[in-house]
Amino acid sequence: MKELIEIQHNLKAPKGQWNNFGKYKYRSCEDILEALKPLLYEHKCELTIADDMVLVGTRIYVKATVTLKNENGEIVSTTAYAREEESKKGMDGSQVTGAASSYARKYALNGMFCIDDTKDSDDTNTDGKDDGLSYNRDTAFQEIDAAKDTAELSKIYNKYTMLHADKAFMERLGARKKEVPYVQA
Repeated sequence: MKELIEIQHNLKAPKGQWNNFGKYKYRSCEDILEALKPLLYEHKCELTIADDMVLVGTRIYVKATVTLKNENGEIVSTTAYAREEESKKGMDGSQVTGAASSYARKYALNGMFCIDDTKDSDDTNTDGKDDGLSYNRDTAFQEIDAAKDTAELSKIYNKYTMLHADKAFMERLGARKKEVPYVQA
């Protein structure tokens, strides 16, 4: 779809948000959509975003699907997943779901429009987790295959945030989760 190539080329989605705690700039799903709207109008394209809730083992994931349709009816879609936390301090259930939805949508948009977030908040704000600097799919797959329980799989999922939009990564993680014992993380 030629319109997608043009939009990818011309899209400038600045990091319009500031995290006071981590002292870094980041872009939100809303920042991306704001930058996209004029380009979608210019190229006569329609963008829709839909969320589905997916149960994987005992965890709920939000699956966000971004669909781009041009005036000829050609369609391109991408998906990304984000896991709901079991609980998040200071947030009720709907806020937890909303945060997971926003995250999944952002990464589905990143995948569709080739937005590189390697120096974005998810990379710099590690909250004491693994630094997540290596987004090597092969390494991630090796770690998934070597995981002994679901707690290890959760750590791998959190480490490789940039692979959340990668269908093969998510499928490999889900398949391995069925093979290993459940251990609360």
